[in-house]
Amino acid sequence: MIDIVVPALGESVTEAIVSDWKVAEGDTVRKDQLLVELETDKVAVDINAPADGVITKIAAPEGTEVQIGALLAVLGEGAGASAAAPASAKPARAEAPDKGAAAESGGKVIDVAIPQMGESVGEGVIAQWLVDVGAPVQKDAPLVEVETDKVAIEVPSPVDGVLVEQLVKQGDTVEVGSVIARVREGAAPAASSAESKPAAAAPGGSAPETKTMPSAARILAEKGIAAETLTGTGKGGRITKADALAAAPAPAATAPSAVPVRTGPREERVRMSRLRQTIARRLKEAQNTAAMLTTFNEADMSAIMESRRKYKDLFARKHGIKLGFMSFFVKACVTALKDVPEVNAQIDGTDIIYKNHYDIGIAVGTDRGLVVPVVRDCDQKSMGEIELAIAAYAKKAREGKLSLEDMQGATFTITNGGVYGSLMSTPILNLPQSGILGMHAIKERPIAMNGEVVIRPMMYLALSYDHRIVDGKGAVTFLVRVKECLEDPERLLFDL
Repeated sequence: MIDIVVPALGESVTEAIVSDWKVAEGDTVRKDQLLVELETDKVAVDINAPADGVITKIAAPEGTEVQIGALLAVLGEGAGASAAAPASAKPARAEAPDKGAAAESGGKVIDVAIPQMGESVGEGVIAQWLVDVGAPVQKDAPLVEVETDKVAIEVPSPVDGVLVEQLVKQGDTVEVGSVIARVREGAAPAASSAESKPAAAAPGGSAPETKTMPSAARILAEKGIAAETLTGTGKGGRITKADALAAAPAPAATAPSAVPVRTGPREERVRMSRLRQTIARRLKEAQNTAAMLTTFNEADMSAIMESRRKYKDLFARKHGIKLGFMSFFVKACVTALKDVPEVNAQIDGTDIIYKNHYDIGIAVGTDRGLVVPVVRDCDQKSMGEIELAIAAYAKKAREGKLSLEDMQGATFTITNGGVYGSLMSTPILNLPQSGILGMHAIKERPIAMNGEVVIRPMMYLALSYDHRIVDGKGAVTFLVRVKECLEDPERLLFDL
C-alpha cells in the first residue's frame, strides 16, 4: 500500500482544494498517470501515480480543503479496474458515506501531540482552541493554535473523528511531543464547517456566495470583517489567507485579553502577551547559557555612502530595488566569517559544528516583537539578490506571513538598532549561534586623519559572541575585517 499525500506546494502555500479526480476507487492506474488536480491560491497542481496499482481508497473528495501532507488516496497492488467503477468515472461527492453516524459509533482514541516546530524551538504557548470538546473534526483540520517566540502554528487533527478531550487550556506552556488533546477516531462530516465548503449558487439564479479559504475565514471572523466586502485574489475569486491578513487590522502588541488594570492614580498593570513572555524567557536563556561578551569598533561610512550615491540609479534600474546599507554589511560579514570560521560555528554538547555555508539572519522589528528571517547562501548571492530577499522578508514580517522555514537555520545574525536611533548597544545572541553583529546610527563625528581633524559619517559596530567558542583575538579580527570591507568596499569585489 502507498499513501498518496499532498506534496509541498511552494513557499508560503499550506493548503489546497481537491479540484478534479481523474480516477475512482477500484481503478487500475499506471505509474505517472494523472490522478487528481489540486488548486491553491496561486497555481493548479497535478498529482500523478507513484507506481502501478489500484486505487483502493479516495480519502479527499472533490471540493475538500487539504493541507500539506494530508492523505489524498491509497494505492494498492493489483490489476484490473472494478467492474462497478470504470476508469473514466469520478467519485461523486453526493454519494459519500454518512460519516457522522460512524463517529458516534465509537472508535480508537488517538493522542494529539505538539509537533516539531523548527530548529531550537522546544516549546510554545496555547494561543486558542479552534474546536470545542464534542465537535466533529476532519483529518488535518486545525484543532489549536500554538504560539512560539517566532511564529504561530496550527496543530491539526491526525484523523477524522470527534474531539473528546482537551488536556491543556489557553495560556498553558507546552513542550514539543507533549499530548494536548485526544480525538476519537471515526469519520467526521465531510464539511463540518461552512467555511471549508465551496458555496453553491443561491436559489433563483442570484450570485454565488463568496468562497473563502478556512484560514482566511478564521481571521475574518476574529476581526469582524464580512467576506462579502472583500475581493479574493485566489483562483476563481477565492479569498485567501493573504487577502484576510491584508484586510484585517494589524495585530496589537498585547493579547486581546490583556486588559489594563488601574493600580493607582497614574499607573496601570497589563499582562504580557504570550509571545512577549516567550521572547523574554529565550533572551534570558541566551544570557544564562552562553559566555557572552561584546567587542566594539567603528567604521567610516564615507566610501559606502559615495558608492550608493554613484550607483543608486543604475542599481535600481537593474534590480528593481534601492541599494541599501544592509547588502554591504551582509557581504562584509560573509568575508569576515570565512576568515574567522568559529564565529560561524555553534556548540553542540562537547562538539563544535563548523558551518561551511553562510545563512544570515536579519533582525526585523514588528508590532508583535522581533523576528529574524534568514537570507540563505549569502556567499552565492549578488547584492541585488540580497536586497530583494531582505525587502521580501520585511514585507512578509509586517503582514504576519513569515513561516518557520523562513526563520530557522541562520548561522549568524545582523541587527540594526540604528534605524531607531541607537548609537551603541550590546546585542544578545540568537542561540545556538555564536555571534551577532549590531549596526548603529550613522553620525558625523570629528576624527583624526593624516594628522588633521576631519568630519566623517561614523558608525559604531558591536559584535556579541560566545566566549566558549570564540576567543578575543578571533572576535576582534572578525570586527576588523568587517570594518575594512565597509571602509573599502572594493575589497568585496576581490574577496579580500
